[in-house]
Amino acid sequence: MHPLIPAFLCLLGSCCLQDTEARQYDSVLTVPNGSPWGTWGKAHFCPKGHAKGFELKVEPSQGFWLFGDDTALNGIRLLCTDGTTIESSVGPWGTWTKAQLCSSNKMVSFSLRVEPQQHLLDDTAVNNVMFLCSNGTQLVGQGLSGGQFGSWSKSCNSKAICGLKTKMEEPQGKGDDTALNDMKFYCCD
Repeated sequence: MHPLIPAFLCLLGSCCLQDTEARQYDSVLTVPNGSPWGTWGKAHFCPKGHAKGFELKVEPSQGFWLFGDDTALNGIRLLCTDGTTIESSVGPWGTWTKAQLCSSNKMVSFSLRVEPQQHLLDDTAVNNVMFLCSNGTQLVGQGLSGGQFGSWSKSCNSKAICGLKTKMEEPQGKGDDTALNDMKFYCCD
């Protein structure tokens, strides 16, 4: 077994996953430019209220691709209006960025910055995310600059993002790791 796999599995059961069972949601927000690798984690929801902000887990650039394997985005946490923090699957690399908050306390849409498949070079998949707040403010994550931002998801309209699900690739051992590959968000009253 690869030495990082126990750490990866431990992170899947980390502090922020308790008491976030499914709740009634109105719609699911998706974007078309997610990457193909990995498996979807479980959906997690704010127990009450909705998301007012987020934090990202980012691995900085590891240098020239022959000497380091870049993964870029390894996780996302939603900060809920009820004071809880939720996350779905999270990769083992990187550190958490400073929280970014909507002044309106409601996030309603998102866009992913994704690097396309590099074939023989180092793949990173999702590099960053940005959210649209209900008052029109855009929050751009503190991720990396690889790839391009794709189209915006549909909007929660009068509702707000209240839950998430992430698609994570497990550590590949001596292979090319990508970590976070896609995200879905849920809209609630």
